[in-house]
Amino acid sequence: MHIFQEKQQQMEELNAKEEELLKGNPLLNNTPTSYSVKRRWDDDVVFKNQARGEMKAPKRFINDTIRNDFHRKFLHRYMK
Repeated sequence: MHIFQEKQQQMEELNAKEEELLKGNPLLNNTPTSYSVKRRWDDDVVFKNQARGEMKAPKRFINDTIRNDFHRKFLHRYMK
């Protein structure tokens, strides 16, 4: 009789633990809940997407190592 009670108590604990795990997953719950998306940290920032309007100069290819854009930028930066 004592073994049966222990076995039943273990089964109850196992069922309770399993039920708790199922309640933790909102997709498996039968109760309707709100599935709101978490807000990002920058949703309410004032200066968001500031660089979008600026147009970059299109890269052009010049087959000359001295006159290409990279070399000109390098000279402008380091050889002022």
